[in-house]
Amino acid sequence: MDELLKSEYMPWVVGTLLLLFLWLLYRFYLRHRSRLELVLRDIAFDRINNLVIPNADDGEILIDHLLLTSQGLLILEIKDVEGVVFGSDKMQDWTVIGANRRYTFPNPQHGLYDRIAAVREIVRQVPVAGRILFLDGAEFTKGMPGLVATLDQLAEDFGEKDKKAARVNIEAFQSHWDLIRDKAGRSKR
Repeated sequence: MDELLKSEYMPWVVGTLLLLFLWLLYRFYLRHRSRLELVLRDIAFDRINNLVIPNADDGEILIDHLLLTSQGLLILEIKDVEGVVFGSDKMQDWTVIGANRRYTFPNPQHGLYDRIAAVREIVRQVPVAGRILFLDGAEFTKGMPGLVATLDQLAEDFGEKDKKAARVNIEAFQSHWDLIRDKAGRSKR
């Protein structure tokens, strides 16, 4: 009788456990992403994703996220890595050591400097900043490089407590923001 019950209900139990696991995974992913969206909504009065603008050498440069903030324009590159990140301003390659793997990638700050310069070339009178945003899965045990930020740091550095007062700056930046929109194309990425 026990074997009959086990075999009859086993697919149902396994299916239920699998659905529970997938639901928990989905909730974790949503919480992770929704926190990012909340911070971006809090600091940005407008946003353009995946835009292509001209750069100084008659080419084009891709910008993942450009945000209009009360402090000016913010170029944001998002890195979603899990593990300990070893990187510094002067290192050519950065290393991530995760639970099951180790890999390197080129220092992302060099490309960010190029993106900042390309945007400044278009909007000369507006402050332009850039950050490489590492989400919650990354840990910098040896200190964070200059242009790297976490979600909390991004909210602290670019968040605005008085949205009405910030509107004055946004209105001053609006014509420059429109100029960026006019010069920019959209990436098909």
